[in-house]
Amino acid sequence: MTQLFAGDCCVPVLTQPSADGEAAVRDRLGALDPYIHSVGADAAEIHLMVEGMSCGGCISTIERTLMAIGGVSAARVNLSSSRLRVVFDPVAVTPEHLIAALDSQGYRAVPYDPVALHAGRDMEERRLLRAMAVAGFAAANVMLLSVSVWAGNVQDMGPATRTLLHWISALLTVPAVFYAGRPFFDSALAAIRSGRTNMDVPISLAVVLATGMSLLQTLSGAEHAYFDSAISLLFFLLIGRYLDRRARGKARSAAEQLAGLNAVAVTVVSSDGCLHACAPASVEAGMTVLVTAGERIPVDGVVAQGRSDIDTQLITGETLPEAVGEGDAVFAGAVNLAAPLKLTVTAAGEGTLLAEITRLMDAAEQRRARYVGLADAVSRWYAPVVHAMALAAFCGWFLLAGAGWQDSLMIAIAVLIVTCPCALGLAVPVVQVIACARLMRGGVLLKNGSALERLARVDTIVFDKTGTLTLGRPELRGVAAIDTETLRAAASIAATSAHPLAKALVAAAGEKIVAVDNVTEVPGAGLIWQGRDGEHRLGSREFLGVPESAAGEPETGGPEIWYGRPGWNPVRFLFDDAPRPDAARVIGAFKKAGLDVRLLSGDREPVVEAMAHRLGIDEWAGRVTPNDKLRYLEDLRAAGRHPAMVGDGLNDAPALAAALVSLSPSSGADISRNAADIVFQSNRLGGVWESHLVAIRSEALVRQNFAMAFLYNLITVPLAVCGFVTPLIAAIAMSSSSLVVILNALRLGWTGSGRSVRVPSVKSGIATTDGETGKGIK
Repeated sequence: MTQLFAGDCCVPVLTQPSADGEAAVRDRLGALDPYIHSVGADAAEIHLMVEGMSCGGCISTIERTLMAIGGVSAARVNLSSSRLRVVFDPVAVTPEHLIAALDSQGYRAVPYDPVALHAGRDMEERRLLRAMAVAGFAAANVMLLSVSVWAGNVQDMGPATRTLLHWISALLTVPAVFYAGRPFFDSALAAIRSGRTNMDVPISLAVVLATGMSLLQTLSGAEHAYFDSAISLLFFLLIGRYLDRRARGKARSAAEQLAGLNAVAVTVVSSDGCLHACAPASVEAGMTVLVTAGERIPVDGVVAQGRSDIDTQLITGETLPEAVGEGDAVFAGAVNLAAPLKLTVTAAGEGTLLAEITRLMDAAEQRRARYVGLADAVSRWYAPVVHAMALAAFCGWFLLAGAGWQDSLMIAIAVLIVTCPCALGLAVPVVQVIACARLMRGGVLLKNGSALERLARVDTIVFDKTGTLTLGRPELRGVAAIDTETLRAAASIAATSAHPLAKALVAAAGEKIVAVDNVTEVPGAGLIWQGRDGEHRLGSREFLGVPESAAGEPETGGPEIWYGRPGWNPVRFLFDDAPRPDAARVIGAFKKAGLDVRLLSGDREPVVEAMAHRLGIDEWAGRVTPNDKLRYLEDLRAAGRHPAMVGDGLNDAPALAAALVSLSPSSGADISRNAADIVFQSNRLGGVWESHLVAIRSEALVRQNFAMAFLYNLITVPLAVCGFVTPLIAAIAMSSSSLVVILNALRLGWTGSGRSVRVPSVKSGIATTDGETGKGIK
């Protein structure tokens, strides 16, 4: 594992890697096939970690370099984890080709490994500490010698004594600069060798110029030397870089933290009962593993033996332990608290739920928001602009203002140091990764990094009912009064569906139900099965064509499904579905914050009306088809509203896609979870409210960071050009600007449950339904 250094803001010279370059990669890394994962019929992806990334300009260089290669369809860098995800055509391009392309730009990439990444970061921090110690020792002693020179100049110190003190300062400064400046010099040389520049080039140039000018002054026996400025400049630059690294460690990505939870070894129980440790990659489905008390569960599986309590907060956000026994499913990442468990493996390694969550979080942190493009664009122009400004400052002072070349050069050095876009490049990514981590702690998965930006603009929130506002775990009423044969026949058809009412019907049947074949699901309507005696239907009243007066009993406020078969009268199954425990409080919070809350459901109007009244929702609509929901969301957006959709079912997927931003519970259908931007994990609705609060707070922090970054450059750059900023002050200001932005973003993690977040008011009065509120969509 090579050490990681902090290169910044690169201007690329795109080159195609040679065959020799690919061969060198194979010699260095060996076979890369185990690190490639298929993401489609003709696409694969690989995750790499790349040395030398710390701001938007550097990220843009890497992405543009790879996107210029034929066969690469996506390349995105995660700033906080140094992780690069590349999607490519494995027939047209090889991973060695990708790494060789980065090598040609001066970047070194290796397969992503969180353990190695942490080791590399630790090595880098230790190296920075050693460099700081050397620079600090030299700076303290050179400063004492400089005080003696300054005092001697006032008291008529002899030239020979002054020159001797300058030479002693040179003996301390030059070796210290050579050693302590290596983190900057190595990065700058790598950039120059690959035909580009980065932020370390002007920093290195400034330190070398100050040291070289001082040596020249000492050789000529001049009165002034600037060894104290050169070594102090380097010392404060190292302090800034070290603090920047430490602060970024506080903002580690949620994806990186989750990846670090993967097991190092798994205890497998062989057929003869013996235990042996295996690498996670060698564990396969069907194996039996042992998880002792206090150990983190390393695989997805089903409990084969034992009973225990497990901590699922990482997966669901629930703080209370969950009791599990034989037959219960458990997931990687949960912690076994009480007693040993034997698990039958259903998924391991990259197939586990933890790995899927990690991929979702990593993808969210890598997605671009509108602010990222602005920061990247500004950062790309950094290198040519800053060098031009420094040269203009030197020429202006030396040629036009008549200043000495020494003073003009010191002003140019200050300009080189002070004009840094790092604060601007960090303004968005650091907020984004902290927001992801905070939501993850609450059991909320952010699948799209721009979702928070869109959620902050929401003024209308539309809820589905069953499985969203409710727990989605309805129970069948009056099971004892229902004909057993009819119940089992209906449950056999329902066993093919993931709908909550279908699951409840299967659960109520009691015995193990065998699902019938050739069942067709009609989204938003029901199920059709062709039996020997004809067509069987299970679904809504309309789907079976049952008139309103045919129920045989009065309307109730609970959900229902109907079962119809040839030669029999339709049978109605009634269910009770309680709302989520905090649904009323969350709805009230949204309304108090000024958002317009609405309820759309495919259920009957009496059922929807009862739920809306219970939760305090003023506008609702029942008997809404998937197309109706889609049209409703489109009408809202056409009317100038910014709607969020919260839904869980197959029939909600079109509306989720049409909304400005979409949210879904983890218990929802696969298609709704895939369509949603945000997935909340627990049985509470608080994840939706928390997501909104974090979105509002993130938007505010990003704006503050941009304001501080622009204000820093607006103030310091003119001062430096005008000669009011010394190189030492420039170094302190440059480091401080990045730290201020990072520390400001960290406040998002310190904020409590959002009580301090100010939610903007929303204008009302835009109606998108026809007729009176709650009468459905026409």
